[in-house]
Amino acid sequence: MSKKLLIIGFVWPEPKSSAAGSRMMQLIYSFLEKDYCITFASACAKSDNAFDLPSIGVAQISIELNNSSFDRFIKQLNPDVVLFDRFMIEEQFGWRVAEYCPKAVRILDTEDLQGLRKGRAKALKDGVVFENSYLLNDIAKREIASIYRCDLSLIISEAEIEICSTFFKVPKSLLLYMPFMLNRINDEQIEKLNAFEKRTHFISIGNFLHEPNYNAVLYLKETIWPLIRLKLPKAELHIYGAYSSQKVNQLHNEKEGFLIKGFAKDVHVVMKQAKVCLAPLRFGAGLKGKLIDAMLNGTPCVMTSIAAEGMFGKLEPNGFIMDNPEDFALKAVELYSNSSVWEEKQCNGFKIVNERFQKEGFQKKMHMAIEETTQHLHEKRLDNFIGQMLLHHSMQSTKYLAKWIEEKNS
Repeated sequence: MSKKLLIIGFVWPEPKSSAAGSRMMQLIYSFLEKDYCITFASACAKSDNAFDLPSIGVAQISIELNNSSFDRFIKQLNPDVVLFDRFMIEEQFGWRVAEYCPKAVRILDTEDLQGLRKGRAKALKDGVVFENSYLLNDIAKREIASIYRCDLSLIISEAEIEICSTFFKVPKSLLLYMPFMLNRINDEQIEKLNAFEKRTHFISIGNFLHEPNYNAVLYLKETIWPLIRLKLPKAELHIYGAYSSQKVNQLHNEKEGFLIKGFAKDVHVVMKQAKVCLAPLRFGAGLKGKLIDAMLNGTPCVMTSIAAEGMFGKLEPNGFIMDNPEDFALKAVELYSNSSVWEEKQCNGFKIVNERFQKEGFQKKMHMAIEETTQHLHEKRLDNFIGQMLLHHSMQSTKYLAKWIEEKNS
């Protein structure tokens, strides 16, 4: 008999719009391969970019916040596993799941550590070097509490596993390293990619609703791109991303070769045409989907240490990691102009994908962890007293606030 999985989404998955959407689809396909019967629920409005979940056999249902209709829905569904898409969703629905389906395994997919991203943004705004004291923000407190309340949390980056376990002292038994899960790049695929001499221009890509991406575009516009254009006056920077607003579009300047291209219907098409990918992120967290897309399409990168975090392990990067804007620009010019260096970095990217992100191993690890958690759920929860305490106290307040809001709205 197939197990039932309920995924409660912060948004409907949009794999063509964001790395978070791609990551969610990887998880969905992994559960489908294990013959799970999947229902995806969200209170978010659905955009035209949302993936057609019924086309792959996933049921979808719209739910409401602060509404007891969810209680009736989940009691009837009675899932074996519930996956919360980010901590805010666990805050909203976690107590309902615990109350009405207490035997369901509760899994949190953090996507990235938002408390870490928040702390880095504050340090940048303050004009200081990030230090661990910036992790002690309200978002981090809520996020770590959510991790404790769940039976298992999927953490996308080894760096974030270290922060959770070492700085926040979260037991490693509650954490599972689960990065992007990718297919192997084979020689036939590599041979079909455009060579160095058939590629032109620079590319930068990222969902503009994600503040680190917009900040990076401004950084390119104001600081880095003018330095590159001094050396490469005929080069262009093509900037792609979903949800480009007026404040983004007004940065477009053909004379400067700074071109806002908007939404890319197929990231692989535009990425394999570009010669170099630029990722000058100054704050953020998690693994960067733009770097994965670049490596899959043989496009070397110049990136900051924030962009590179958790991506390469002990392997050589698929480009250069530079935090100083002058050095960043110099390496971008070198990578754009030197075919031997470009080809070396391209090969590094193929090796990284094939050695660090192979889906078979991570899928097996995830399903083994879920099975082990299912078999020893009672004992695991007894061992996690802090989680039980937070569920009892914090969620009681959330529960009665939700009931008050529902009564007020009725």
